[in-house]
This record gives sequence, C-alpha cells and structure tokens, in this order.
Amino acid sequence: MYVCSCFGITEQQVRQHADDGRCTPRQIASACKAGTDCGSCVKRIQALLGRGAACVTRPVLESAVVGDAGAVPGVAAAAAVAEPPAGVPAARAA
Repeated sequence: MYVCSCFGITEQQVRQHADDGRCTPRQIASACKAGTDCGSCVKRIQALLGRGAACVTRPVLESAVVGDAGAVPGVAAAAAVAEPPAGVPAARAA
C-alpha cells in the first residue's frame, strides 16, 4: 500500500528504511523524500515507525558512551587538564 502518493513510496519501503536505522519521519524523508511535498503522509509514517526495535535507544547509546568504570572516557582527563576561566581562582574553579 502506498504511504506517499507524491513520490510513490510504499509501506514496505518505509519499513525497510526503518530496518536500516532511520527512526524518524525526517530520516525517512532524507532517505526517500516521503513527507517532503504535501506532508499528508507524515502521520502515517509516524504510525509505521512507532517504537520499533530497529532504532537506537537511549540505553544503547549510553552503553556505547559509558566506559567499563562507569565514567565517560576522556572526561576525567579533560577535567584534570582544564584551566579555570580568567579571573577565577583555581580553588573556586573546581
């Protein structure tokens, strides 16, 4: 069934783009132009996307960013090297 009549995009194509990791109507539009002309298909695209497992979720992102020790890599090192702003004593900057 067609989702976007303007560009001839089907539900199957939208699902394939979602399976490829495109999780928002804007990302779908970047992939196939659906939703960029009249816009009447955007709500249908949102409904098809739902909350599918193909999209990267916050816990997945956090596990990719947080290191084994539970800290973000490089943050402690950056904090140790950072200098206080001009006019602020070093003791107050920490």
